[in-house]
Amino acid sequence: MGMEKKSTSYAQLLREFLDPARVIDPERVARLLREDPAAAVFLILELRRRALPKPAPHTPSGAIPPQNKPNARRRKKKSGRKKGHPGARRPRPDHIDRQEEHHLDCCPHCGGAVHPCQGKHAIRTRIIEDLPENIRTEIVEHIIHRAYCPGCKKTVEPPVPDALPGATLGLRLLSLTAYWHYQVGIPVRRIVEMLNAHLQCPISAGGLVRMWQRLAKHLGPWYAQLVDEARQAAVLHADETGWRINGQTHWLWCFSSADTTVYMIDRNRGSPALKKFFADAFAGTLVTDFWAAYNTVTCERRQFCLAHLLRELERTSEVNPSPAWQAFARKAMRLFRDALRLRKREDFTPETYASRIQRLNERLVDLMLIESADPDGRRMAKRLRNYWDELLTFLDHPEVPPP
Repeated sequence: MGMEKKSTSYAQLLREFLDPARVIDPERVARLLREDPAAAVFLILELRRRALPKPAPHTPSGAIPPQNKPNARRRKKKSGRKKGHPGARRPRPDHIDRQEEHHLDCCPHCGGAVHPCQGKHAIRTRIIEDLPENIRTEIVEHIIHRAYCPGCKKTVEPPVPDALPGATLGLRLLSLTAYWHYQVGIPVRRIVEMLNAHLQCPISAGGLVRMWQRLAKHLGPWYAQLVDEARQAAVLHADETGWRINGQTHWLWCFSSADTTVYMIDRNRGSPALKKFFADAFAGTLVTDFWAAYNTVTCERRQFCLAHLLRELERTSEVNPSPAWQAFARKAMRLFRDALRLRKREDFTPETYASRIQRLNERLVDLMLIESADPDGRRMAKRLRNYWDELLTFLDHPEVPPP
């Protein structure tokens, strides 16, 4: 095996252990464990991974353990713009806050005397953006002059627009910390450390969370307005993904239209969560994947995501080499790719465009009625029979984008 010289690569070791024609000598295995434990650990983990059963193509990604997922394919791409294209760099700032001049008294290399340069190369400029030397929050004392209102018979005072009522953090700092936590995902204790150490703004984790809760109450009416706008959209995309709260699985629901995006966190992934959002019937087109919970939503039209369908066809083709499935998958992928290409055509007359849609519908009906001898083929044909009239909605309605 050549482990004495440690020149054999891990790939060569793996090929040797997987070769059924070779006999593995126990002495070589023992020598490998003694001389290169890292290689032995690699072989054990790789052999175990290959021995595990492969998940079905339709298995949700969240149900597959991370160690069983294949490594992402990295494209080898040369850095920079393509040849012949103009370069791109960070834009020059539109203003300069201050200037610093740098002079030499002696040569930085040999220490000898130097003479100033003359002409256009006498100076060069270099722009550097950095944080101020001493970063700290600005502490402002607001002097509030009260007045008595005879009509209300009580003391009144002008509002302070720079902070929420009763809050000790200003709106800019409060919004920044909420962005750090809820958008960027920085833990509360890390934010508290940054405020205490770098910004010299002492605050506790409990106090920061309470101010976020107060901010959420003030943003509640705006959130309700966004929800109403999403419900009235002509086309609405819906999707969900896992979301952890205090170690427990919740679900982050996303509802997006052309100009509005609304997020909703709920413990439920089924129809109860959707009923909270869709209080009434949806009058537009709902674009979703094939998750069964979306079928409980009453809507004017539906469009199921063809990207999910094409991705599943490709994944199944990678693990199912049967001729029956390969023939079915080729027909299905060709059909839906033709539909996506048809949507991009602008040179067809309305009559030609309508005839092409009719032809695609006929091909879809022929495909879903195929009695495939392969289990995956029967499964996909059943799905097409269930959703056939909601797969090509985007062809008849220009306002629906290609899914």
